[in-house]
Amino acid sequence: MRQSGELAAAITERPVCWLDPSGMRSTRTGRHWDGTPVFTRHRRTLVIAPDSPSRLLGAGQCSRCRECGNKIEWHNAAGHRYVSLHPGEVPSAHAPVDHRWHLASGVAHPTDGGGRWCRLAHVVLCPARAEPGTLHSPLEDLRRCLALNTRRLTDTGAFVPLSASETRRNEANTCRPLRPVVQLLYTRYIGAVPIEDIQCVAQTTRQKRCTHRLLSHGTPGGHWTLMPASPHRRSHQRLDLPASDFAVYDLGRLPYSEQVRWQTQRCPTHAVTTGAPDLAMVDWELFDPVVHHAHLATRLPAETFQLP
Repeated sequence: MRQSGELAAAITERPVCWLDPSGMRSTRTGRHWDGTPVFTRHRRTLVIAPDSPSRLLGAGQCSRCRECGNKIEWHNAAGHRYVSLHPGEVPSAHAPVDHRWHLASGVAHPTDGGGRWCRLAHVVLCPARAEPGTLHSPLEDLRRCLALNTRRLTDTGAFVPLSASETRRNEANTCRPLRPVVQLLYTRYIGAVPIEDIQCVAQTTRQKRCTHRLLSHGTPGGHWTLMPASPHRRSHQRLDLPASDFAVYDLGRLPYSEQVRWQTQRCPTHAVTTGAPDLAMVDWELFDPVVHHAHLATRLPAETFQLP
């Protein structure tokens, strides 16, 4: 009788594992004071499928326009670029044909997809860019609401637009491009922050954004050089730009793997971790010498962060 009691106690205290209705593995490790079993759930790690066309999580898509302060959503598009879309859908009949977008598997495509509703590029509705009276009546009302929201954010101090003159004055005082132009993989990009402040966009195991910088000790970096604004100097279709040569952070001499790491904006640790998703949008934007002429630096930075 004693042996039977000890056997029953051993069976009762033995951990039992099974799958609960939510599909998560559970382990029973003991009992509470009232006799109810204690369950411990194992955390599951979120990974990106190898064939996924996008690595950006939904939490990293939401942002605000730098010119008007309204909410926007960034989505991957073709050609390793991002497009900012209005958060809501609009009727396809009222949207301009050249600015209709639809989402498929996390990637934005420049078409309405044959549906009655589509997404609209934020540049069409942005109060800082769109001209009043150029849209259909429903979209014009939406643009007017965004303009009122911009004024409300500006009056309360929640949004302070940075003008181009202030940007040029700050860059001239510090001799440090706030939005550097980078050349990698035979393509020029313009960053959102200085070179030394570019941060990894991968998600860590603690569900936080990685705090490592792309330019860190032990990793090769580029060098500043003066390059022409137009790659084809002898072309007959030259643009009349204020500066012929400007400072470019050249990464073209690095190995191909390092240039891909800079393009995907990942630290050396997460560059080899294919399952880690992106928790933020990359800071790169395709460089246009006409659109970004206010950020061109005509001289090399006085103090460049050099690695040993």
